[in-house]
Amino acid sequence: MSGAGAPTIHTDGTGLRVTVVAASWHDVVMDGLLAGARRALAEANVTDVREIRVPGTFELPVAAARAAASSDAVVALGVVIRGGTPHFEYVCEAATLGLTDVATRTGVPVGFGVLTCDDEQQALDRAGLPGSKEDKGAEAAEAAVATVVALRGL
Repeated sequence: MSGAGAPTIHTDGTGLRVTVVAASWHDVVMDGLLAGARRALAEANVTDVREIRVPGTFELPVAAARAAASSDAVVALGVVIRGGTPHFEYVCEAATLGLTDVATRTGVPVGFGVLTCDDEQQALDRAGLPGSKEDKGAEAAEAAVATVVALRGL
């Protein structure tokens, strides 16, 4: 279900502590993203998984920052769908910069599973649901686990 050019990642995450922080807006899309992240973490042998739900994508960075203190990796999941106001740009930028800051400031990898879409269909196509073209929840979890393992080699 990965998009064109997406790498195939298979990493053993045995013993890792991973926290999934997920927004609550757009239930169907979020259910798909969460299911994909859970599946990918299970396939990577990650059994110590916590999930934290926050109201929206804007709140992901603060939750990720708190989770980073007690996690080997964080997976951030959310969706922002463009509307008729600049709100879309503000939320997308705040979430992206905030999650980047958490990862670089703490050294804890943050898997970026935030969908920034023009319409609901684009979000559904990326949510890992039956019929979706991509599974961004799984990809974000795979990336977080693989980054932890890669950083251990430094």
